[in-house]
Amino acid sequence: MRENIHRFFRAARGAGVLVSPAESIDAMRAVAEVGVSDRAILRDTLLLTLAKSQDEKLALGDCFDLFFSQPEPRQEQPEADSDDSPQDADQSPSSGAASEAGGGPPPEELGSLAQMLLSQDRNAIAAAIAGAAGAASLSDIRYSTQRGIFSSRILDAMGLQRLRDDLDELTVTNPALAERLRAALDALREAVRDTVAQGLALYAREEAENLRNEILRNAPLARIERRQVAEMRALIRQIARRLRERYSKPRKRQRRGHLDVRRTLRRNAAWGGVPFLTAWKRKHRDRPRIVAICDVSGSVAQVSDFFLLLIHSLHEVVDDVHSFAFSSHLIEVSDILESKSPEEAMAEIMSKVGFGSSDYGSSLVDFEKEFMSTLTPQTTVIVLGDARSNNLDPRADILRRISERSKRLVWLNPEGRLAWGFGDSEMPRYATFCSVVRQCATAQQLERAVSDIVATYQ
Repeated sequence: MRENIHRFFRAARGAGVLVSPAESIDAMRAVAEVGVSDRAILRDTLLLTLAKSQDEKLALGDCFDLFFSQPEPRQEQPEADSDDSPQDADQSPSSGAASEAGGGPPPEELGSLAQMLLSQDRNAIAAAIAGAAGAASLSDIRYSTQRGIFSSRILDAMGLQRLRDDLDELTVTNPALAERLRAALDALREAVRDTVAQGLALYAREEAENLRNEILRNAPLARIERRQVAEMRALIRQIARRLRERYSKPRKRQRRGHLDVRRTLRRNAAWGGVPFLTAWKRKHRDRPRIVAICDVSGSVAQVSDFFLLLIHSLHEVVDDVHSFAFSSHLIEVSDILESKSPEEAMAEIMSKVGFGSSDYGSSLVDFEKEFMSTLTPQTTVIVLGDARSNNLDPRADILRRISERSKRLVWLNPEGRLAWGFGDSEMPRYATFCSVVRQCATAQQLERAVSDIVATYQ
């Protein structure tokens, strides 16, 4: 049972429940106290010791129900006796005749698997399948194409080769018993397939999700299908959570710096050089200030939606963030992003300025008139947009003044580089005043760009 519990921890991690070594130890201690005889109590115990939120509780409950629902072999129904009247003891067939008809106890010379199948001991068969699944390392299954491989491994671990030899011998000596054993083997194969399918659902979930996320991470954001939008939002939330976890709490060593050996020795000269008092080399870090300007016009509305989700996480990572959105005119959206949930914030921002015709020149004029004071020599300005201004005045001179007043200006363009400068694209003109210009057509590129920006302040 201990091995089963450890495999359950692995399945729980695959279901998205974070189970640390300390939590698994606590869970094992709790299971040792309550025992494993009562399945309902065991389920409640594991949920209480491992789940840290309502979502994890639901996921863990589903995982438990799936993990401990062992498939059972199909029970073979004995054929009804053609003669309804019972025979007397003196008229009962001999043991040889019973074996000839397929009834009676299995012959002792058969292997253990054959005897188990012929006796139809469901508990013993289920236990044998579980033991063989452990011996075959079913918990290592990752892809649906591996079902046949693991089914063969489990059957081999149960003694399939000896069973085949028994079948060959019985086919010659006792065809009726061989037919009965062959039917039991078919039921066993079905039970093993169900066990492998259960293992695939338990242990391959994380790998399948990682593969799906990897495909989404490299898919162009502008061409995400409608059915994939919800999955992409979930992926962006994961990216935002990683950013928060990585940068919201700098490591203690990063805060205090490295040991200054010379100053430490001088400070402790009175104690013979014993370092009672330590001195540290501290690197000066600017207080992070970020200004994010996001194009939410119709041409980049879908990409902007995902970008604003990341900006929402920046407000939790960086203390001083000012966010703006524009189509034909520009508004500040910092309060919206800080006070509302991501979904509500996105809906309100897009209802106010989203899906319009982009006018970069007019929006830059709005920023210069009302929000230029937000820029300092420590500010990093991030602009997300395709730089297409519908052949209107791009006002690159305002962007030059923004660049001069800030620490650096980063432009993230969701279009491919080959499209920059063609049609109404003003990207080459804007790029002249940018410190960094990057293509951000996929979630992976967007994550790297935002991560690099935030990392400079750590």
